[in-house]
Amino acid sequence: MTTPDAVAEHTRLVVEDMVVEYPTTAGTVQAVSGVSFELAAGETVGVVGESGCGKSTMARAILQLPAPKSGSVRFDGTELASLTADQLRRLRPELQMVFQDPVSSLNPRRSVRQIVAEPLTIWGRGSRKERNEKADDMLRAVGLEPSEFGDRKPSQLSGGQCQRVAIARALLAGAKLLVCDEPVSSLDVSLRATVLNLLEDLQEEFDLSILFIAHDLSVVKNISDRVMVMYLGKIVEVGDSDSLYAHPAHPYTVALLNSIPEPDPETPKLAATLVGDPPSPLDPPSGCRFRTRCPMAQDICAEVEPLLQAVSPTHQVACHFPLVAPLAAAEEAYV
Repeated sequence: MTTPDAVAEHTRLVVEDMVVEYPTTAGTVQAVSGVSFELAAGETVGVVGESGCGKSTMARAILQLPAPKSGSVRFDGTELASLTADQLRRLRPELQMVFQDPVSSLNPRRSVRQIVAEPLTIWGRGSRKERNEKADDMLRAVGLEPSEFGDRKPSQLSGGQCQRVAIARALLAGAKLLVCDEPVSSLDVSLRATVLNLLEDLQEEFDLSILFIAHDLSVVKNISDRVMVMYLGKIVEVGDSDSLYAHPAHPYTVALLNSIPEPDPETPKLAATLVGDPPSPLDPPSGCRFRTRCPMAQDICAEVEPLLQAVSPTHQVACHFPLVAPLAAAEEAYV
């Protein structure tokens, strides 16, 4: 696990004021609006929120697929937007993505060994024998025995095995930043745990920075060093995993936590419920975008957009009425 102090010292990814918009016949879709965060080497940041909140759009924009409308994305100090197409292509092996549907992300006509070795083939690295040997080594690293799985096609694998192949291909390409877009949502519970444990092991071995996207807070709890909560294109809360789960400060985060199935029906839950449907990104509400569904909303919420404020040294929330006292207010009360 990466300590918060290490983020500033070994920052791998810096995103500042990212904006992603899509023009449509009905208007402009404001998919991502002014998102900023950092990701350290060897750190995992989880991104959670409802479908349509902008998680996947943000991830693709970070990888310039396509580039954001405005804002800055710096990878190891390099501004990605300033690169030419050829320069970006040469950097792409270090920027890899694991997609939600593992089966459709693999070429059905090729063998597992060919799929994993593909990055080396594209860049012409080594002979065919050397590429196959490296592919076999990587398959072993993700828990697939080459003698058993190397010659199979994706259709002959389970969903979890296909996801392992996708991860192996990304790592063999030379990934330093691994963007996982709902990588376990299509898998059953037992396979989810297997893939999550695999990512943790590989992160330590290869010093990976991981951006892990999910809509389920229970999935990201154990794998993430920090968690970002998104709502309608905005970050509404961000903090270290333990603090955010133990002391959620935004009503939306509480509602997401309440949605996690609890085996014991007698277990008390924090008081927060969502009302209505999410607003359209074509015309987001003024002020706080969550106010139309928030049980705590007041007049100021419609007039002034809340900015992220600290409730602890490693925990921030964008809310006029946070459920945890802001750090500045707590310090003033102490004085």
